[in-house]
Amino acid sequence: MALTDEEVPAWWRRLGIPGLFDVHVHFLPPPVMAKVRRQFDTAGPLIGRPWPLEYRGDDAERVAHLRALGVRRFPSLPYAHRPGIAGYLNEWAAGLAAEVPECLSSATFFPEPGVGEYVGAMVDAGTEIFKVHVQVGDFDLNDPLLDDAWGRLAEAGTPVVVHASGGPVGNDHTGPGPMRKLMERHPRLTAVVAHMGAPEYTGFLEIAADFERVHLDTTMAFTDFFEEMAAFPADLRPRLRDLQDRVLLGSDFPNIPYPYAHQLEALERLDLGDDWLRAVCWDNGARLLG
Repeated sequence: MALTDEEVPAWWRRLGIPGLFDVHVHFLPPPVMAKVRRQFDTAGPLIGRPWPLEYRGDDAERVAHLRALGVRRFPSLPYAHRPGIAGYLNEWAAGLAAEVPECLSSATFFPEPGVGEYVGAMVDAGTEIFKVHVQVGDFDLNDPLLDDAWGRLAEAGTPVVVHASGGPVGNDHTGPGPMRKLMERHPRLTAVVAHMGAPEYTGFLEIAADFERVHLDTTMAFTDFFEEMAAFPADLRPRLRDLQDRVLLGSDFPNIPYPYAHQLEALERLDLGDDWLRAVCWDNGARLLG
């Protein structure tokens, strides 16, 4: 029988952890979220397939649902898709973090003049996590405009969730190649590879093996929905155990086409053991982000 959202608190209590630490949750300004939902509803070019959203509540309803699930810490992960919008997204995200104690102070950036300065200012102001989305933004991680921003983030150790893989629809800048080049230039960067790097799992897991500050989040990976699109290779499963301390729970809530509980169910059926689940669902996030 499938795990339900109502059963999630009993699920993590059985593991003996204080709740869930989800590093890949999205909250966006309402007009932006409405546009994102239209993309999903119309299976637009950045989606590529039907994607019926499970959750459609407003911000207050979605925060309440996360609390009911026992998600103790989560980011808002805004992502800039063009120049000039990061400031608006970051200001809105800062306001949400000030109102919602569980919400990590989150921000984004884009290759544009002045990006190094505003990323540095946000690091100084205590921003806890950043997000960049190569697939949506269609930019090069190694754009010279980003050099100062990456350097500042590497120096500070502030994590950056990077959607650099080609799932669900890639572009000229997605894939493990640009990400490896970035890490070779900034080996101290604390990067979190979104979606386990799907569908280019092998290349991104190799990057994590080669760079000790690269993490991977589980967002949508191993679920029935993603397995239909790009199944995680069975021969890579031992690497998940090898990287146990650097795999982080991610869900993509609320933009998911199944209940939140299914992500946890998918992790459990990997059969990597309770210690692995405890590390992924709480310990690793708490160690990385407090």
